[in-house]
Amino acid sequence: EVRIVTLPGVERAATVVHRGSMDGVLPTAQALARWIDAHGHRSAGYARELTLACPEDKEQWVTELQEPLA
Repeated sequence: EVRIVTLPGVERAATVVHRGSMDGVLPTAQALARWIDAHGHRSAGYARELTLACPEDKEQWVTELQEPLA
């Protein structure tokens, strides 16, 4: 089953681009969290993932991680 929903916009977000399989996304997500903390920001809401490219070879995937900021 597939549902289409429109997510509300956010005013500010910290983002990072992850290249490669999502199996290896944890270090990228952790780096984003460290950056948020080191720069005195705090998370506000659920993180988002935006797939920018997903060819057959998962190591060529490009995904933007978005963390809304308070």
